[in-house]
Amino acid sequence: MFRHIKRITALACVVALVWFGGILADSSRLREDILRLHVVAASDSEEDQAVKLQVRDAIIGSLKDGLDQLSSPEEAYQYIQTMLPKLQETANRVLQQAGFADQATVSLGEESFPIRYYDTFTLPSGVYQSLRITIGEGEGHNWWCVVFPQLCVGATSEEFTQTASMHNLPDSLTGSLTGEYEIRFWILDKLGQLQNFLHCSSE
Repeated sequence: MFRHIKRITALACVVALVWFGGILADSSRLREDILRLHVVAASDSEEDQAVKLQVRDAIIGSLKDGLDQLSSPEEAYQYIQTMLPKLQETANRVLQQAGFADQATVSLGEESFPIRYYDTFTLPSGVYQSLRITIGEGEGHNWWCVVFPQLCVGATSEEFTQTASMHNLPDSLTGSLTGEYEIRFWILDKLGQLQNFLHCSSE
């Protein structure tokens, strides 16, 4: 009887380790395979918030056709990196045409993000690769989305799942982001919070 209990306990430990290993793998995929867009307004005034969205739309429009041709996050990162001067020029042109004296700063790198809820999916906290557009002093509210895979435009749950599958995100991760696996998502978010803490501590 004692041996039987030991075997069951050992098997349960193995299953738990495999399950948690899968969560760690999903956490790594989030950091490596998702590229976020982060637009920061100059202030919270109605005018600055409105022009922030104009800049957002122009940036997404500039990237869409090029990103449509790419299938991997590595290709997307390299493509956006080459596009940085053009994106900054685009953002500043929008600001100038709207009558704003503020300039935009465009950069690509790692950023800490809190948990973020969208219409059909949720992204846990964590450190992500990010295309960041800061307008003026960047003291206004942010606007976030996912630029690769291209999820900035509102999508149905089915469209989100199809896009995730097309870019080889595992079903376990897709299910976590759409709310199918709540416990798994909760752990991903806690791991992301730890990433954020370590990232901020190292700066």
